[in-house]
Amino acid sequence: MNMFVAVLVVEFNLDGNDNLKGKRRVANSLKQKVRNKFDVSVAEAGTEESLTRLRLALTSISNSEAHVRSRMDKCCLMMEAVCSEEMTYSDVEVYAVEV
Repeated sequence: MNMFVAVLVVEFNLDGNDNLKGKRRVANSLKQKVRNKFDVSVAEAGTEESLTRLRLALTSISNSEAHVRSRMDKCCLMMEAVCSEEMTYSDVEVYAVEV
């Protein structure tokens, strides 16, 4: 039996942001909204030192590849729609894990 793990990486350009508080506001808002709607894990990944870039990594697991891929696509679309900042990058990878 296979389980499927999806990883979505999205990056936003926080144009004009010059403080950590502003970045946290955007990050926490996005993380809370996506967690509440899609029940996925989400964390900032690799842009902790930058005030003008925000990269979030989301993960989800399912026994259906189509389901987990669809969930990640919907997460990406929702984040792009609700965030006023420009999404500059997104990528989804799905891994099959033998259980």
